[in-house]
Amino acid sequence: MGKIGLAISPINQDVLYAAIELDRKKGAIYRSDNQGGSWTKMSETVSGGTGPHYYQELVASPHVFDKIYLMDVRVQVSDNGGKTFYRMNESNKHSDNHSMTFKNNDPNYLLVGTDGGIYESFDNTKTWKYVNNLPITQFYKVAVDDAKPFYNVFGGTQDNNSQGGPSRTFKTDGISNSDWFVLLGGDGHQPATEPGNPDIVYAQSQQGNLHRVDRTTGEAVYIKPQEGIDEPYERNNWDSPILVSNHDPKRIYFGTQRVWKSDNRGDSWTPISKDLTKNEERITLPIMGKQKSWDAAWDVYAMSTYNTITSLSESPLDENILYAGTDDGIIQYTKNGGTTWTKVLVSSLPNVPATAFVNDIKADLHDAKTVYVALDNHKYGDYKPYLLKSTNGGTTWQAITKGLPDNALVWRVVQDHINPNLLFLATEYGIYLSLNQGEEWVKFSEGLPTISFRDLVIQKRESDLVIASFGRGFYILDDYSPLRTMKKITLDNPTLFKPRKTLQYKPISGGTSSQGESYYTAPNPDFGASFTYYLPTNFESLKDTRQKKEKTLKKENKDIAFPGWEALDLEKNEQKDSIILVVTNSKGDFVTRINAPYKKGFNRVSWNLTLPIVTSLSSEKISEDSFESRASTFAPSGTYTVTMYANRKGEITALSQPQTF
Repeated sequence: MGKIGLAISPINQDVLYAAIELDRKKGAIYRSDNQGGSWTKMSETVSGGTGPHYYQELVASPHVFDKIYLMDVRVQVSDNGGKTFYRMNESNKHSDNHSMTFKNNDPNYLLVGTDGGIYESFDNTKTWKYVNNLPITQFYKVAVDDAKPFYNVFGGTQDNNSQGGPSRTFKTDGISNSDWFVLLGGDGHQPATEPGNPDIVYAQSQQGNLHRVDRTTGEAVYIKPQEGIDEPYERNNWDSPILVSNHDPKRIYFGTQRVWKSDNRGDSWTPISKDLTKNEERITLPIMGKQKSWDAAWDVYAMSTYNTITSLSESPLDENILYAGTDDGIIQYTKNGGTTWTKVLVSSLPNVPATAFVNDIKADLHDAKTVYVALDNHKYGDYKPYLLKSTNGGTTWQAITKGLPDNALVWRVVQDHINPNLLFLATEYGIYLSLNQGEEWVKFSEGLPTISFRDLVIQKRESDLVIASFGRGFYILDDYSPLRTMKKITLDNPTLFKPRKTLQYKPISGGTSSQGESYYTAPNPDFGASFTYYLPTNFESLKDTRQKKEKTLKKENKDIAFPGWEALDLEKNEQKDSIILVVTNSKGDFVTRINAPYKKGFNRVSWNLTLPIVTSLSSEKISEDSFESRASTFAPSGTYTVTMYANRKGEITALSQPQTF
C-alpha cells in the first residue's frame, strides 16, 4: 500500500506536505493549500537509502515558509515546498535521521535524532554538537567474559558497531565513555566469548558477517561460513546466532539456514545439518492476501533475509544434544550431534501461531531432557507472550506464562547455573523472575525503565545478571545470589544472605567535577564487602502509630484528640530502629560495625574493608574530618563473619544466622 509522511506548515496551517511512496525506492512530494482538499505534485524524489520502511518523516520549518525536511540517510531539504531538494550539511554528525525539532524563538537551532544519538546545531546546520551524556544505545545482544579482576561486557548495537567495556573500574568516578571500545564495525549483533580466555571475542555485523577478534592485538579475522561452489546461497539472519560450546571452548556453532560447527575457533567449518527452514522464495509469499508485482513498494535491499536460523542451544550435560529455532516457525533438535534432526512446527505447540518467530531456545543447565523456547509474533500485530517448556527433549511442550501480562512480548530466557528453579526473562516491557522454573513469573524491574530488553546473560563467577536494552544501554544487577535461597517462607523472616567473595584494592582517585554535565559516567558498584539483608516489616515510629489511629478516626468522622506535649516530645526525640552489622575475624575478635537502615524489603550496604582507628577523643569536640577514614588501614585478607542485629527502642537483638565471607 505504501507509506505516507505528512507535515503541516506551522506558518500557514492550511498548507500540508506529503511524501508518498510509489514503486520500489521511488516516491513523490505533494503539497496542498487547502488542508488537503486538493493536492499538487511538486516533484518525484527518491525516498531514501533504505526505503520508506525506515525513513519517510517530513518536517516543516516554523521559521521559513515552504521549507521542508525529508528524513533520510542524509536529510533532504527543500526551500520551495518540495520542487527541488538538496542534502543538509551533516559534517561530523551521524547519518540515518529520524526526528527533527526546532525552537520557535531561534531560527538557527535544530535538534536531530539519529541512529547515532542526538545532535544540536546552533548555526543552522553549519556545525553540530553531539549530546554524549545520554545512555540511549540500542543493544541487540549481550555477552560477558571472565576477565580478572573485572569482567567485560560486549554488545552488538543498532548501527553503532560491536562495543565492549568493563563491568567496573578501579576509578572512584566510575565507568566513563573512554573506558569503552569498538570491537567491530557495522550494525553490531550477537557477540560471544571464550570461557577461560578473555582475549578471544566473536563479533559480527548484520547478515552474519562473523569475525574472531584477538583482544591482545585488535586483529579481526573474517570467519563467516561459506557455501560450496555448487551449493545454494547461504542465508543469514540480520542477527545471526553464534554459540560457544560448553564442552570445548575452541568449538563454536553458527546458524544460517544450516547449523555449522567449527572445532578450531572458526578457521574451518563443517555443516552438521541440511536446510532446517521452510526454504521458501520470499518474493512469492502473499502480502495482504495477494502475491504482488516485483515492482511493488518494498525494499529488497534492506530487508532481513528470510528462512534462517535465529537461535541455537547446546546441552551442557550432553554435547550431542543441540537445538535450533528459525524465523519461519520451526524448532529442530538433534540428539546425535547433528547426524539426524527432528522437526517441530511451532503451529503444533499449544496456542502458538504458525507465523511465530523463534527469539530464543535454551537447553536446561541441569536436566538434559528440559528445554525452553521464547517465540515472537509481533510482526503480525500479536504481542502475546509465547514462552514454553519441554521436559522430554522437545517432543511435547507446555506454556509457562502465568504472571506475564498479555502484551509482554518475550525475547530471552536464562537459567541460574546453581539453582535450577531460578529463571530470568527479558521482555518488551521489563525483566521477570521465576523461582519455580517458570510455573509463575513476577515483575523484577525495580529501577529499570519500561523499555524493550532484548537479551540477558549471567556472569557466573560474580552471579551478576547483565541485561541489554534496546534504547537505554546495559544494566547490571550485582550479585543476585540471595535469590537462589528465596522461597515464600523466606519473606516472613529477617534474613542476612551470604556475601560473595570480596576483592580488596586501593581505588584510584579519578575524574574531576569540572567537566560539566556532558561528561557521562556510570557508577561502579560499591567498593568492599556488600551485605544483603531482607526485613519483612518497616520501622514504625510513635508518630506513625499516632497518625495511623488518627487516619481511622478521620475516616469515621470522629474528633481527633490532642496527644499532649509530652507525647509530641517523645515522638520528636524517638530513636529510629536500625540494623547493626558486626564484623568479626576468624578468631572471633571484633573488627568493625556498620549501621544500616531498618527498612522493609531487600537492603544492601557495604563495608570498605578498613579497620577503625582507635584514638583518644577530645571531650570538647569529636572531629568530623574524613581524613581519619582515609588514613585507616585495610583489614588483612582472610575469612570473616558478619552478624546482623536489630536496635529497636535501644534494645539489641540478633536477627538471622551469621554469614562468613
